[in-house]
Amino acid sequence: MSSLPITYLEHSQLFELRTSKTSYLFGIRPNGSVQHVYWGEQVEASECGYRLKNRGHSSFDAEVNREIEEFGGWGGCNYAEPGLKATFQDGVRDLKLAFANFEIPSDDELVVHLADDHYSLRVEVHYRVIAEHDLIERYVTVVNEEEHPVRIEQVMAAIWSVQGQRDYRLTHVTGRWAGEYQLRETMLSEGKKVLESRRGFTGPHANPWFAIDNGKADEASGKVWFGALGWSGNWKIVAEKTTFGHVRIVGGINDFDGSFVLQPGTAYTSPVFVGGYTSGGFGEMSRLLHGYQHDHVIPTDKLRKVLYNSWEATEFEVTVQGQLELARRAAKLGVERFVVDDGWFGARHSDRAGLGDWQVNAEKFPNGLQELIDEVKELGMEFGIWVEPESVNPDSDLFRRHPEWVYQFPTREGTQLRNQLLLNLGLPEVKAFVLDFMTELLSSYDISFIKWDMNRTVTEPGVHPRYQQAGESVWIKHVQHVYEIWAELRRRFPHVEFETCAGGGARIDLGMLRYADQAWISDNTDARDRLSIQEGFTYAYSPAVMMCWVTESPHGFNGRSLPMSYRFHSSMMGGLGIGANIRHWSPEEMAEAKRYVELYKEIRATVLQGSLYRLESLRYSNTAAYQYLSQDRKESVVFTFLQSQHFGAEERHLQLQGLDAGVKYEVTIDEQELLVLHGSNLMHVGLPLQLRGDYGSKLIRLKAIQ
Repeated sequence: MSSLPITYLEHSQLFELRTSKTSYLFGIRPNGSVQHVYWGEQVEASECGYRLKNRGHSSFDAEVNREIEEFGGWGGCNYAEPGLKATFQDGVRDLKLAFANFEIPSDDELVVHLADDHYSLRVEVHYRVIAEHDLIERYVTVVNEEEHPVRIEQVMAAIWSVQGQRDYRLTHVTGRWAGEYQLRETMLSEGKKVLESRRGFTGPHANPWFAIDNGKADEASGKVWFGALGWSGNWKIVAEKTTFGHVRIVGGINDFDGSFVLQPGTAYTSPVFVGGYTSGGFGEMSRLLHGYQHDHVIPTDKLRKVLYNSWEATEFEVTVQGQLELARRAAKLGVERFVVDDGWFGARHSDRAGLGDWQVNAEKFPNGLQELIDEVKELGMEFGIWVEPESVNPDSDLFRRHPEWVYQFPTREGTQLRNQLLLNLGLPEVKAFVLDFMTELLSSYDISFIKWDMNRTVTEPGVHPRYQQAGESVWIKHVQHVYEIWAELRRRFPHVEFETCAGGGARIDLGMLRYADQAWISDNTDARDRLSIQEGFTYAYSPAVMMCWVTESPHGFNGRSLPMSYRFHSSMMGGLGIGANIRHWSPEEMAEAKRYVELYKEIRATVLQGSLYRLESLRYSNTAAYQYLSQDRKESVVFTFLQSQHFGAEERHLQLQGLDAGVKYEVTIDEQELLVLHGSNLMHVGLPLQLRGDYGSKLIRLKAIQ
């Protein structure tokens, strides 16, 4: 049994990718196709070569093995969702990809080369083993060495195969604006379940993450196969159960309206699709993904600053005096970053005008923006600001100068969403405009934080005839330029932190998180609604990037009234922000909020850098509980929530996880009740859940006694 991350067993034509706890096997069949063999607990790979034998059923299913191809094209007897579909210059639409060779560029990287048996079209299937997190990164590069262009109709980043289960359950998230990341479970029957976005960005209605189990896994146990695609535009994940008991998960850039021409001598590289396996249930799945994001995806390990955002207090009524008043109040709470939202620029008095004119409004800031920035810094806070660079109001100087810069079809009037059109960021001059004005803004002012928003989907994705470039995909180009702009801004301004926002959580994925320090996951800031949104979010993404705000009660979305303790506890489970109109808070409310901010700063490292255990969920019970455990397991924080009081309800005991059984822990509940208990008792006997009243909540802290 090899201990190397990548091993090729020549006698059996097998590759093994080995992580800390798993084996991933595939091999080369005699006909040259590359077939998946096994994915799960570590095994002896040398004994698995027999699984490469040919399997047929009838003339209707002549090559059952193609259902579990590691990567293959549409052609011949392949009727499953293909990895690649192409049309050659002569009209041939059939691909016959076969193994050519392989290389191992480094200890943890493998590249398998496939080639068509007639045309000079090659596919490089890339693997990178993330051993410590039991994950494998995959992507493909398609190389056109023909003398003529090749039209790519569909190209997926990876195909994952799950076999050997009697039943297959798909877990994913769905939602809409203000209700993102709602968890769903679907038992798969024969056929396809498609998760996708056709809206130009990741989208609030689905997210490119999946989990497969046999229907019996839970938070703490059970076999789970899972993956997440890193792409911030149109994407597609297809979970296809065949009649022969296989499930294949195919994912990549959405082929809908997405074909493009690959010119001779050029190559296309897909986004990364990472996948993993665990026998530790959905909780361990999430912790593996979170650790991977900390170590390999998120651009910084800085702790999130406590921020105040002025939007809900002022909306578009931004003035220097109003912002200064809010900043002074925010500083008294212990806020570390003050953020001015929409309304500071151009003729921006509503959402009907000014978007695209990124000059400071002289009426609102007669002495410029620096007056506000200087006082914010004197108050001990950093300064941040909101932008929406990809959109434009028709009522703006930018649109009047460059109406040809928006997406448009010549015979159609562009759809206005939120009274705005979308700039064609794929155009080099539009990309340059965005990069130039952002560079000028960040060079002119001492800004430490950018909230980058996008408040509309893509519509009428046409290009003005003057800018038509045959063969390019406008969908792909837009996202590539977003990435390039963010990468360049990070290079030019390494001290600035960036937040991804798209009307809330509509552009969050492993592609965007390579450039964003934090994410605004929903415009819904109701603390009860946020529990469901945040729980679904953490199945795939780390709390380290999850921003959560304390806002008004009653809440403007649903009229629900919640105590300040509940609102803060809900918002302390990620990066803490405050968005309420704090000018209206009483001295008592200000004092209570200040205490919570101070408490958050004490536990922040554990919350943002520790391991998350979802102990109880409101999906299944009347209570919710979430535990964060520090990396050294010496400190832990538990947030507990009660939906509503029920007469005669049984006393519940909360069994914690991840502690050292033989270690004693000092336990405090809401900074008052003090207990000393062994880790073994805390994990197996548990703590009594002493929650009373509707929307009760408590914060429990544990510290190991040396």
